[in-house]
Amino acid sequence: MQNIPLNKRQYQEESQTGENSKDTFWESEWLDVVVTKNTDMGRVFEKIRRVSSTIATVLLLGETGTGKGLITKLIHQHSHRCNGPFVTVHCGAIPDTLIESELFGHEKGAFTGADRRKAGKFEMAVDGTMFLDEIGTITSATQIKLLQVLQDGTFSRVGGTEQLHTNARIIAATNADLQLMVESGAFRGDLYYRLNVFPIELPPLRERKEDIPHLLNLFLTNLNRKYGKDIHRLQEGLVEALSEYPWPGNLRELENILERAYIIETGDVLSPESFPETIMMSSRIAQSIGNPGMLTLAEARQVAVDEFERTYLLQLLLKHNGRINPSAKEAGVSTRQLSRLISRHGLDKKNFKD
Repeated sequence: MQNIPLNKRQYQEESQTGENSKDTFWESEWLDVVVTKNTDMGRVFEKIRRVSSTIATVLLLGETGTGKGLITKLIHQHSHRCNGPFVTVHCGAIPDTLIESELFGHEKGAFTGADRRKAGKFEMAVDGTMFLDEIGTITSATQIKLLQVLQDGTFSRVGGTEQLHTNARIIAATNADLQLMVESGAFRGDLYYRLNVFPIELPPLRERKEDIPHLLNLFLTNLNRKYGKDIHRLQEGLVEALSEYPWPGNLRELENILERAYIIETGDVLSPESFPETIMMSSRIAQSIGNPGMLTLAEARQVAVDEFERTYLLQLLLKHNGRINPSAKEAGVSTRQLSRLISRHGLDKKNFKD
């Protein structure tokens, strides 16, 4: 058995930001978050150091689950607005008909059901930070109003004429290629350039596997605090096995899988039996390259099918925020079939809800 994988001091000394973690910039509660052995992630943290104290608009780019929400909080907590409000809007989870009202508020009678005046998120975020997640999903009309906010900080509630002001610092995030959307006419070019003042691209987990041992340590610490089972170790070789898996859902998938294993585990050490078989078998496939006798062809074929199936389900649930009916419809299966597949692959629809 092994302790995961290094003690904190050793890991910080070997990490890209070990020196940074000892200075006075990072708040103490974030020190474990800002250490990395990965060069690209080290550059991300350095960019955060440079931009946090400014009011510049930040655009976070990267695949789903790479930690864009966490990075936004990191920027806010290390800015001069850390004592102000931190307001989050998941643009992709709000119907097109309601997104303007959510962001800018509405007046009484502005539309059916608007029985009173409602303040929008930009009013709530004054002197603070506004995080616009999945910015690529907003409508053309909303893009125009958001452009005005970025240009001069003014907007009006839906159904109103009064000009309101906000000084909220805007951080936007997307997993879409906004530049490609601009070229296709799906996203306004002038808005894109206003958002893209200070872009930060987050690497996927498969490109920073050297950080997986430390991330496991962080997540286990949080799980012990949450559930109190006092599990601090993984069985010998399990860290290496988890590092071989490609993690299509990135940090979010790693954290969800570890929590499931933590709940299932009956001992004081996490064992391979607590993890989905597809992840363990995927590791065996990677290890069998150059050593064909480890797996039969039938076993290798089944692992490939299972891994594809799990990745497909993961992306499907992420797209539909864990909603079964639209996910089943897109997959061309019944809701009952989809639920069985989700259970078989160790997924939980609750983990994909906004």
